[in-house]
Amino acid sequence: MKVIFLADVKGKGKKGEIKEVPTGYAQNFLLKKNLAKEATNQAINELKGKQKSEEKAQAELLAEAQNIKSQLENEKTLLKFSEKVGPDGRTFGSITAKKISEELTKQFGITINKRSIKLEHPIRAIGLIEVPVKLHKNVASVIKLQINEA
Repeated sequence: MKVIFLADVKGKGKKGEIKEVPTGYAQNFLLKKNLAKEATNQAINELKGKQKSEEKAQAELLAEAQNIKSQLENEKTLLKFSEKVGPDGRTFGSITAKKISEELTKQFGITINKRSIKLEHPIRAIGLIEVPVKLHKNVASVIKLQINEA
């Protein structure tokens, strides 16, 4: 019996796959537990339509990520911060991923999720710093920060 998997089933198939499985296994386990449905022509066409729309959405996300990457790599995109500095040359407050994300939106109108900004620890130094950012699973870039003494 041909079935379309609705969820990953270990050792049998992944979500969205169409496979031939024994009829008893399909009727008594996969169909009863809503892990799969019978692969009729209508169900197959429905699956193909879903896959096409998903691919289109992924392509749009990738294009948006590449657009943001080109904006970030522009030499004019230099994020400026003014922080109070102590006698040891370190800032009183630290610059976090959230603060970077908010300033990027405020100064350049570029919206990036703070979780995409890969900071190992908050920044407490002054000077020119490059922070890595992962915009999409295939697109990474850097945000250039200029931290000055206030």
